[in-house]
Amino acid sequence: MRFGITGIVLSTLLLAACAPDNTASAPKGLQAAVNNDTGGSAKGDLGPPQGEPVHAILTSPPEVPPATGRSVPAKVIVELEVQEKELEISEGARYTFWTFGGTVPGSFIRVRQGDTVEFHLKNHPDSKMPHNIDLHGVTGPGGGAASSFTAPGHESQFTFKALNHGLFVYHCATAPVGMHIANGMYGLILVEPPEGLPPVDHEFYVMQGDFYTVGKYRQKGLQAFDMQKAIDENPTYVLFNGSEGALINEKALKAKTGQTIRMYVGNGGPNLVSSFHVIGEIFDRVWYEGGTHYQENVQTTLIPSGGAMMADFRVEVPGSYVLVDHSIFRAFNKGALAILKVDGEENKAIYSGKEVDSVYLGDKAANLASVGEARSAEVSGNLTLEQQIAAGKAHFNGTCSVCHQDNGAGIPGIFPPLAKSDFIAKDPEQAIHIVLNGLAGKITVNGKEYDSVMPPMSQLNNDEVANILTYVFNSWGNKDGRVSADQVAKIRAETPRAEGAAH
Repeated sequence: MRFGITGIVLSTLLLAACAPDNTASAPKGLQAAVNNDTGGSAKGDLGPPQGEPVHAILTSPPEVPPATGRSVPAKVIVELEVQEKELEISEGARYTFWTFGGTVPGSFIRVRQGDTVEFHLKNHPDSKMPHNIDLHGVTGPGGGAASSFTAPGHESQFTFKALNHGLFVYHCATAPVGMHIANGMYGLILVEPPEGLPPVDHEFYVMQGDFYTVGKYRQKGLQAFDMQKAIDENPTYVLFNGSEGALINEKALKAKTGQTIRMYVGNGGPNLVSSFHVIGEIFDRVWYEGGTHYQENVQTTLIPSGGAMMADFRVEVPGSYVLVDHSIFRAFNKGALAILKVDGEENKAIYSGKEVDSVYLGDKAANLASVGEARSAEVSGNLTLEQQIAAGKAHFNGTCSVCHQDNGAGIPGIFPPLAKSDFIAKDPEQAIHIVLNGLAGKITVNGKEYDSVMPPMSQLNNDEVANILTYVFNSWGNKDGRVSADQVAKIRAETPRAEGAAH
């Protein structure tokens, strides 16, 4: 049978009439999504810029620029400078970061959908490398990278139309791309929808990154980039906002009970996917992957490398809320920890009371000023016993006190006491072996038998072990004693251990 054009058209119309109406028969929530599709570059206010040009307000993390507050698109001028800076990555450990705006992550950029963005990228004259910028919020080859290749002491300029609203990552894309990103060259650009975002009491900017150093975790001194570790995807550090101390203690994020919070969270990578979680909170809404639609009542959300998300929630009770990558060894052994400190009245109808955060934070909960003082004194050869004890106390209270207690009493029948311990008094050097290699099986301490397990704490570096044991030997009625970092290093070197089993 032959069909002419008329027959084909008629058949198509009949099939369409018989086909089920998927939109009408879809669940109500799906219907709403279909009928209220707000995504896509064709949905924006994409006319020409109106009014005088606007200079974008850029902020350093964890601060976020104010909402644009505009009802029409504008020409927005963004000026961003690349700086290569030596900064602290962990207490006593430094690293040469490559940055956008002098911070890791780089400056937060905020524009409105439909804006025409005139982008100026400067590369500081002291830089050693050329750099560029690839903004995931740009429609065009390379996201701006080819147009922004900038040598030290030079400036590049290009213009783009912000077609899609959402939260987007930007990063350097100069070869070797992975190395530039791994050195901290990433940040976020928020393209607001035309109607803006719902108001909240606080907005915070947090970005995860994985770092690859030749030295081991928390090894002191200036650390170099390790390309092989990066290729193997085996980071030394996984961090929020570029350092272990970026968002804890006096730098913690702060809010009050009853307030609403929006977190703009990115993942610069360059390698790892983030399992972002706030211990003790549930996200009311998560704009997953930084896009248009949100999921509700979320516990943990995935953020791909080179991706982002927005999360809104309300804080109900006071306390310290710990931000982690829930790939949990990254949190406690590579540094992916931050704190949201909430003050206000307790609400025991919701939660029985405030709990301490030392179990989660470890030694990060301590004031580590004494540690830095001891390290400086050791470098100069003037480390006193008192300085070593003070540094050891800071690390003990975050690392050992959960089991052995702040007063060294241990837990009866479970963990032996360190206070007035005849066990450690017999052979002080044995304590170094136990800290580095662990201890299992029955032992007798002060006439009582214990049968528990102490895991090896070989992730501690030599001066941390030395200071902790010196503090123990000079506390709670123990005999005087002192351990040096050289003693710990000698015993560590003599200890047979499978390659990769410990730091």
